[in-house]
Amino acid sequence: MPGHFEKGVTPISTSIVVYILCVLVGALVGVGLYEVVRRNLASAKRAELEEQAKQVVQQAQREAENVLKEARLEAKDLVFQAKSELEKEQKAKLAELSTVEKRLMQREEGLDRKLAALEKRESESQRRDQEVARREEGLLAKEAACAKAEREHREALERVAGMTADEAKKQLIVEMETQARLDAAGIAKRTIEEARENAEREAREIITTSIQRVVRDYVSESTISVVPIPNDAMKGRIIGREGRNIRAIEAATGIDLIIDETPEAVIISGFDPLRREIAKVSLERLMHDGRIHPTRIEEIVEKVKADIDKLMYEEAEKIIFELGLSDFNPELIKVLGRLKYRTSYGQNNLYHAREAAYICGIMASELGLDVRLARRGALLHDIGKAVSHEEEGPHAMLGAELAKKYGESPKIVNAIAAHHEQVEPICPESVLVAAAEALSAARPGARREALESYVKRLEKLESLATGQKGVQKAYAIQAGREIRVIVRQEDITDAESFQLSRDLAKKIEQELTYPGQIKVTVIRESRYVEYAK
Repeated sequence: MPGHFEKGVTPISTSIVVYILCVLVGALVGVGLYEVVRRNLASAKRAELEEQAKQVVQQAQREAENVLKEARLEAKDLVFQAKSELEKEQKAKLAELSTVEKRLMQREEGLDRKLAALEKRESESQRRDQEVARREEGLLAKEAACAKAEREHREALERVAGMTADEAKKQLIVEMETQARLDAAGIAKRTIEEARENAEREAREIITTSIQRVVRDYVSESTISVVPIPNDAMKGRIIGREGRNIRAIEAATGIDLIIDETPEAVIISGFDPLRREIAKVSLERLMHDGRIHPTRIEEIVEKVKADIDKLMYEEAEKIIFELGLSDFNPELIKVLGRLKYRTSYGQNNLYHAREAAYICGIMASELGLDVRLARRGALLHDIGKAVSHEEEGPHAMLGAELAKKYGESPKIVNAIAAHHEQVEPICPESVLVAAAEALSAARPGARREALESYVKRLEKLESLATGQKGVQKAYAIQAGREIRVIVRQEDITDAESFQLSRDLAKKIEQELTYPGQIKVTVIRESRYVEYAK
């Protein structure tokens, strides 16, 4: 059995061994082949990579050469451009240098000419100095000769007259005193005559002021009103039988009715604007009512008076409310409302008071003062004009009395009385009231006057200026609110110019009547002229 097993197993083992050996040999051969193939593939791949590297290097070299060529071309262009710009700059600088050189040459020539002129002037000056020196020597000699001749002449006069120089001086003084007395008498006579003329002028001014106060200061252009009527047949009804209707209207209103050929209009004439307004409204209501006869006329006029009194009161209350004021006596409000139909140089006094109150309040606010006190004083400053035609005295003092009567404070009373400098102000608000009143009256367009009186005032203003000593020309400008005076430099000094402005301002205050204020400007001009050659 064992021998049989060995004989049976040996062939199988051998075949296995042979198979294993074959497998090993095949594996070794496969590994060798794999290594050979791998190496061949690696060498081929290396060769391919080297070829690609060579191509990349060659491509890079070609690109580098192209870049280098482009850089060289750009460098050449830049060099060319820089060279051309440099040439242009050099040309411009050369041109500028040539221009500067020409200017320097011209200046040098001008300096040479001026130097030659200076040398010539210097030589002439030396020659003149020599001439002056010679003349001075001659004058000294002549002066000595004159002194000698005067001395000899005086001695001869003393011998002829039989008196010394002191005695002659005494006699001359006596004669001069006599002449001075005669001159003084003439001056005294002229002074008396001027005083008489001034007295007559002041008397005329007083009379004129009185007349103006009676007719409420606005005679020139504010004396008529026009009432339109539906047809001319209404004129006959207004006139009435034998003129009884028109006489009744005139008697009830205190104005004149002018019924002429003016188509579809009736003219109401009168100095008092309140009466004209009453007549106008009454006539309009009568025409609307249709019943025009004396009894109806009186009824309508009385009713219109009551309505207008109410309207004036309401207007005054409205302005008081607008200004933020209160605590007014009702009677004082009535008097204030009457200013609605009061004008001065065409300026409505009630609206002038309102405007002055606004201005005064603004100034008081800026100065840190009592705004309500300032507005109240400015609103009431012209209240005396409402009664100035009924009572005697300046409207400022009449207004102060009214304010005191109706319980206003002492500061308000003082502001009213002091706004035309008739009393001294006791508080800063009084000064502001006067300033606000002047500003409202003097602003452009606030007041108007007749053309003829306006032109005469300008002519008088210019004549007052030209009549002063040393004045060359005078011009009234700014609608007569400024006068500019040009004086001759050789006739008047700067100090005298200052004094002239003050004297002219005083003369204007004395001899002219004007709204607001007039600015006096004196111009003394110095001119120095030289020519550049």
